[in-house]
Amino acid sequence: MSFLKSELTLEGRHTLGEFFDWYQDRLESGVFCVRRIPFSALDKWNFRGEPLRLAHDSGKFFSVEGLEVTTNCGATLNWEQPIINQPEIGILGILAKKFDGVLHFLMQAKMEPGNINTLQISPTVQATKSNYTQVHQGNTPAFLEYFVGHGATRVLVDQLQSEQGARFLAKRNRNVIVETGEDVRPHPDFFWLTLGQIKKILAHDNIINMDARTVLSCVPYFTDKDISSCDFIKRHSLGEISGFSRKLIASMSLLPDLTDFDRIISWLTALKCSVEMSVRRKPVDRLTGWRLTGDSLAHKSGRYFSVIGVEVRAANREVVGWSQPLLEHFGVGLCGFLTQERDGVLQFLVSARVEPGNRDIVEFGPTVARSGVPEGQTMTPAPFAEFFSGSEGASIVFDTIHSEEGGRFYHFQNRYMIVELDADCEIAVPGNYMWMTLAQISRLIKFSLFNVEARNLLACLDLNMETEP
Repeated sequence: MSFLKSELTLEGRHTLGEFFDWYQDRLESGVFCVRRIPFSALDKWNFRGEPLRLAHDSGKFFSVEGLEVTTNCGATLNWEQPIINQPEIGILGILAKKFDGVLHFLMQAKMEPGNINTLQISPTVQATKSNYTQVHQGNTPAFLEYFVGHGATRVLVDQLQSEQGARFLAKRNRNVIVETGEDVRPHPDFFWLTLGQIKKILAHDNIINMDARTVLSCVPYFTDKDISSCDFIKRHSLGEISGFSRKLIASMSLLPDLTDFDRIISWLTALKCSVEMSVRRKPVDRLTGWRLTGDSLAHKSGRYFSVIGVEVRAANREVVGWSQPLLEHFGVGLCGFLTQERDGVLQFLVSARVEPGNRDIVEFGPTVARSGVPEGQTMTPAPFAEFFSGSEGASIVFDTIHSEEGGRFYHFQNRYMIVELDADCEIAVPGNYMWMTLAQISRLIKFSLFNVEARNLLACLDLNMETEP
């Protein structure tokens, strides 16, 4: 299934102007309140068990646990930290339908307690198993029947993908897109958009949420048949497009040789075999370097993140009021891909990321991924980070701030950047980095090999990306 026709058009059921008017109306009409509270005021959440953890009375949803990590990889070989343990596989589902021959996606304006601007655009259904099985005794999510029922739908995308391996313990969600030919009932919190329109909205700060971005990263732009049949650019009459977009399309449409995949998988396998990592559960009140008080579980340095409690009121959610823990983050982090035209083809510098929550030790990640720090503190230097701060020989292609998952993180933002190096700029690439074409990346994503930060960046790629002078 090719999504190309939706990608190339901004002409849909609604204009982008109508979308932004609707989004502003949803912001103004909602009744939302998020208030920090001490752990003792959390309803049905308590510190319990051995080892001690913060968990819900039902045993569902998620828990905040402690980890001691020892590894032979990276600058820090031993540390302790809290982590979210959420063994359920949630649903991140987008409902699709054709209007006038163009595929549209039904997107939701969803309130999450950790969103920096309260309301962001999410998939049609964004729900944990505890949510959609109504452990909270609230309403079922709207349109859930298209994803767990037996309606007349056609599956376009269906993949298990990970979340942040530094914050979640082996967490995965089902990223799914289904198409229906049925009439879909209207709902004031939902809006139909083409993929091309969504790509333009992704250039705006903090509107499309993390869960929507990860599903969109799984979208195949075209099939192998599209690529091999004839010249891609000529066939689709793209007209005048920027130099970077031409390189992007060529990188996307280059059919990879199967030996390329063997080489990539062999490289990844060798890295997995070389990494040693021990992860041991530990009580949250005995984590070295962390301090548990009545209001938070925070690192003594003031860096990294802290665990806090919040009370929530939201009139348009399945449950209108609840309380829960969140992981609070500081400042704005950086997630970025370096790109460069190499051997005549645009390529992306992919890193191998080792994190304690990864199900299989190593995942492919962006070139740079580092968290923010509290105001007044300095970020830890990272390889290649200098190219994302206006370095000579590098052009910024994409630069937008996006939020991470607001249902578990409080005000967690990253600056998402794509930078193109000049073709004659030579850089030394360490052994845990590899250059890949977009065609290679897009075929490997479906096998759950790329982490959420990389997928979120890839979702931001647009076939009409202008390079700054």
